[in-house]
Amino acid sequence: MNEKIIILDFGSQYTQLIARKIRELNVYCEIHSYNKLPELDRTIKGVVLSGSPFSVRDKNTLIPDLKNIKGFFPLLGICYGAQYLVHYYNGKVMPSDKKEYGRANLKFIAPGNKLFKGIPQGTQVWMSHGDTITKIPNNYKVIASTSEVKYGAYKIDNEETYGLQFHPEVYHTTDGMKILKNFVADICGCSMQWTPESFIESTIHELKEKIGDDKVIHGLSGGVDSTVCATLLHKTIGKNLFCIFVDNGLLRKYEFEKVLAVYKKMGLNVTGVEAKSTFYKKLKGVSEPEKKRKTIGKEFIEVFEQEAKKIKGVKWLSQGTIYPDVIESVSVKGPSATIKSHHNVGGLPEKMNLSIVEPLKLLFKDEVRRVGKSLQIKDEILKRHPFPGPGLGIRILGEVTEEKIKILQEVDDIYIEGLKEHNLYELVWQAAAILLPVRSVGVMGDERTYDYVVALRAVSSTDGMTADWVHLPYQFLSNISNAIINKVKGVNRVVYDISSKPPATIEWE
Repeated sequence: MNEKIIILDFGSQYTQLIARKIRELNVYCEIHSYNKLPELDRTIKGVVLSGSPFSVRDKNTLIPDLKNIKGFFPLLGICYGAQYLVHYYNGKVMPSDKKEYGRANLKFIAPGNKLFKGIPQGTQVWMSHGDTITKIPNNYKVIASTSEVKYGAYKIDNEETYGLQFHPEVYHTTDGMKILKNFVADICGCSMQWTPESFIESTIHELKEKIGDDKVIHGLSGGVDSTVCATLLHKTIGKNLFCIFVDNGLLRKYEFEKVLAVYKKMGLNVTGVEAKSTFYKKLKGVSEPEKKRKTIGKEFIEVFEQEAKKIKGVKWLSQGTIYPDVIESVSVKGPSATIKSHHNVGGLPEKMNLSIVEPLKLLFKDEVRRVGKSLQIKDEILKRHPFPGPGLGIRILGEVTEEKIKILQEVDDIYIEGLKEHNLYELVWQAAAILLPVRSVGVMGDERTYDYVVALRAVSSTDGMTADWVHLPYQFLSNISNAIINKVKGVNRVVYDISSKPPATIEWE
């Protein structure tokens, strides 16, 4: 990367959002924990200090090392970041006497200030803090205020260092994108040329340098990330890429056959492996969610490894890891040992003595889709809803059996096809049908039934970190419920999940 913005993370729920908004401005940026600074080289054009659930007044507050940053690089402190720059440099931060959460308006904006260029007085901003700045150091100047918050924003004299007590990255700050653009373009001098096309060009160049004429194996899943990853590699090394697509018996109805045909049409060098019976055997008697995940993951590794051994001279394993996976594996308080077990093919490199290549590890989910579009991957793959690695195995609560899989595949097919027919599929980020370990009494014809209950779920989200349940039309839900109960033997009741994340997760297991 020729230029980038660095975000130092203090644990805010909004840190990823800052990164996403800056990237929407075609500026590449990276998130680093506040206590793990990257090498400060010429590619860094500016630094952002994020918000935090912690207080700068806490005994064990989070203290970054800014001695080679403040005054050397343009610096923007947001919320906690702004308060830290006041507190640590002899200003004063105290608990707020008034509520400073929610919408507010800037009643004062200092004229001629670069950060607020083109921002009208009265613009709406979003406050979210328990502490407030009550006194700024002598060389700090107020550049924006609300009626309740005098020090809404400030600048340090003779430095391109700014602080905002509100969040420019959230939707409710009306001109937030303009403020961030003023910072990255006018203050940091970024050229704003980081586009999907530039990412593809630089990634292909880097992959050629790294891989050369070596052979690479890649596990395809039918999902967006693995497909875009494979396409990038195929564009780089052609037939030296060997893709393996495993049918674990936990895919959607006809998915293995359909997706395999699409991959072959795309020109990918792909081998389909039917292994459902071995997965069913291993899952017999397993009902605890994490044990199920691990069983499916372990069996996948064994099947993948057997298939990979047939290819001679492979040196690399490719994975479709994306940026949220990387961020989730490191906490603000220090590195975490776990990446979600279904994201990556854990264990393979050690067993097979392969090096790992992760072409998408810098991208968010929506960026992966944009890159896929530039690579001319068809919508039938690109617009697919995310689907978990363990597949229907974690959408059948309790023990997984072949009978339950067949029931859930039918239910899922009716639901997903119904969403497509009614033009609702693209309004939903992810839809799922879940087979519950519950039977309920029903009446069909003149007979009483005692059959399974299924739950339908549909959420809207950008990257899966947070999600809201989708208000699907009642008539649609009524039609789908009738279709499921009438067509799927073994189901007599349908419920709709109206929980958001947090507190509920998107998947039930």
